[in-house]
Amino acid sequence: MSTEDRTNSASYYSITEHDQPGKLRRQLSFVLRSWTLNLAGAMEFRLSFLLTAGMMMINNIVWIVFWGLYFNRFQVLNGWELHDVMMLWAVSAGGFGLMATFFGNASRIANIIATGQLDVYLAQPKPVLLHVLISRMSVSAIGDVLFALLVFAIFGDKSAAGIAKFGLAMAIAAVIFIFFSVIVNCLAFWVGNTEGLSIQLFNALLTFTTYPTSIFKSWGKLVLFAVIPAGFISYLPIGLLREINLPFLIGALAVSALFVACGTLLFYRGLKRYTSGNMMTLRR
Repeated sequence: MSTEDRTNSASYYSITEHDQPGKLRRQLSFVLRSWTLNLAGAMEFRLSFLLTAGMMMINNIVWIVFWGLYFNRFQVLNGWELHDVMMLWAVSAGGFGLMATFFGNASRIANIIATGQLDVYLAQPKPVLLHVLISRMSVSAIGDVLFALLVFAIFGDKSAAGIAKFGLAMAIAAVIFIFFSVIVNCLAFWVGNTEGLSIQLFNALLTFTTYPTSIFKSWGKLVLFAVIPAGFISYLPIGLLREINLPFLIGALAVSALFVACGTLLFYRGLKRYTSGNMMTLRR
């Protein structure tokens, strides 16, 4: 892949600035078509699809049962009640499920870079990062989304305002998951295959989003909000769903926007350092 090809792909956004509405429609159509093809591929083996998604739901339900047993004995955990912890799991599982279902390559970028598979995306006149992210769907993650909706149906506030707040909470969680993964995977542009490190860092984020923030003190909370941004997800049941804590909500939205900007910038900066893998691969 020549430098000229990479430049043309990276500068895709500036080619049709005079036709922004048309470009937006084409990109939206491309995204929807990609998601449809991913789902069609997953549904080709329906039994496998149902078993995989179902097993993920069962895995999450086991943890819900554990927390249910805990709160049956202790009614409050540092201000958190059973309802809050249930919504914590709904937001965390739902955010992760949205990421892995619709942007399934977010956690594979390091491998894609290290093995030269970016050539496939650079050769096409589409936004490279977007194309990479939406080109894969995790079947098991659909179970996470269904689990989140089930928990919300049982424990959530089903008023119009409650549904809107839950949707916003899942969107914030999904954005943080996606672009945290993009950032840690983009280290591969500079230090080689960091797939193992990226997985460990993302798993740390995912793990800490499933525990109430109130159980962490001083340095623990600092790490959750300043180093691994799990706190901006795990506090959503209190700072948004129970009642709107405006400073926290503004902070969560700002952090989400910051991660989008940093992840996008880091990817395209790294793209300038990318060395072709000379792979012969075709995509539809």
